[in-house]
Amino acid sequence: MPRPTAAQLAYGTATVIASTLLLLLLSQTSTGLGIAVVTAAALALGLLVALTVPIPKRRAEAARAAAPQATASPAATAAPMPAAARVPEPRAAAAEHSVRR
Repeated sequence: MPRPTAAQLAYGTATVIASTLLLLLLSQTSTGLGIAVVTAAALALGLLVALTVPIPKRRAEAARAAAPQATASPAATAAPMPAAARVPEPRAAAAEHSVRR
């Protein structure tokens, strides 16, 4: 499961806080059960909002989706990626490669 983006966290948090305050003010509940129901509803709404925020696509995926498929030649699609577009592999932790004396 991918990690949530900053926008998803911000929208979800803002939704939970705003909906909790609004529901508590509108319902005017003072019982523990009422507050628990309002809190659970606000959390569910915040989760729903956070999950429906669109996740940004990678630039390469967006460019491929925007390019018309019928006009692309087979030679252009089979060409290797330029070195500048490649993403380097993540480096291993320093503890795994300790220096021997």
